[in-house]
Amino acid sequence: MTLPPVLVVVGNPDNRRVTGFRAAAAGGWPGRLEVLPWRRLVTGPVRLPAGAVVRIDSPGEDAEVDRLLRGAARPAEHGEITGLAAWHRGLGDALDRLAAAARAAGATLLNAPDEIRTMFDKRACHARLAAAGVPVPAALPAAPRDYGELRAALRAAGWSRVFVKPAHGSSASGVLALELAGGRIRATTSVELTTGGRLFNSLRVRTYQAERDVAAIVDRLAPDSLHVERWFPKAGLGDRAVDLRVLVVAGEPTHTVVRSSRGPLTNLHLGNARGDLAALRAAMGPAAYRSALDTCARAAGCFPGSLHVAVDLLPGVGWRRHAVAEVNAFGDLLPGLRDDAGRDTWAAQLHALRTGRFTAPRTVRGATAGGAGAVPAGRVGSGVAA
Repeated sequence: MTLPPVLVVVGNPDNRRVTGFRAAAAGGWPGRLEVLPWRRLVTGPVRLPAGAVVRIDSPGEDAEVDRLLRGAARPAEHGEITGLAAWHRGLGDALDRLAAAARAAGATLLNAPDEIRTMFDKRACHARLAAAGVPVPAALPAAPRDYGELRAALRAAGWSRVFVKPAHGSSASGVLALELAGGRIRATTSVELTTGGRLFNSLRVRTYQAERDVAAIVDRLAPDSLHVERWFPKAGLGDRAVDLRVLVVAGEPTHTVVRSSRGPLTNLHLGNARGDLAALRAAMGPAAYRSALDTCARAAGCFPGSLHVAVDLLPGVGWRRHAVAEVNAFGDLLPGLRDDAGRDTWAAQLHALRTGRFTAPRTVRGATAGGAGAVPAGRVGSGVAA
């Protein structure tokens, strides 16, 4: 009798993501489950069980892991925005070590390391989507090196409303919704600028209208690289602007959350609310809604080595067009959300594996992709759940 492969989760052991996935796997995976802590992966080479199936989860919400990824001498203070480019380099180095361990063990990776690296580089991700014909907001072709270059680039482009994003940030950390009109300036952001010039990500959205403050924030973020997109006016339901977080599993959109806000930042952790999906579908109409999900599937198709990605989709004013704002490698933490079959986000991924709807690229030493430990062979699903 052939034993099912060991399922290894790379994560922070006590994190809610790992505990949630382990709970789903207890009833949805036939083999053993092990956790490989990020702290161990970041600090040196690791070994994987032969033929293992490996899920890479977020390294976030652990100050020591963050410090190690940045190669810093001290942990960042809670919420401090610092060392984003160094963090991205450290993430890439850790993923390279994991890929080497996977090759040595003949393991199957459920998230391709190079794809995770790309999704955590907003400039590279935007370029990949645009090259594939996925609708995205227009973006500046070069990263401004400071506030002066940003203003010059916006004047040359004729843009007065943009989103300024750290290239390697997440969860709206460091994002500014910037509006320019005549001699006036307005930046809506969760960034807290301290008197010493340090930046912190706050749960309170605030507005800066003094150019010296906006310049100080941009100048602090720019050395770690910026991605600047033209403001894409979003549709609204009632008095709130809305966008969508769509989880795509094995090529199929499975879970959708409407994020609604009275301001330009819709991230739910900033005090915004989940909107009414039925009301949004009624406002869009069946054809527009299906087209939006098709676009999410196309965006996910740009990352074929990833079992799941989460797509942030912007429906435009009037619902006639839409654009992809982001593709997230670890965007499946959607508590309480279930698909049409009653599965949560993690159970849906395990179901896709059990039914062979996802075939990950394999790097096997001295073996072919059909060797021991492979996830059951199958095709990446191409259907779209409406």
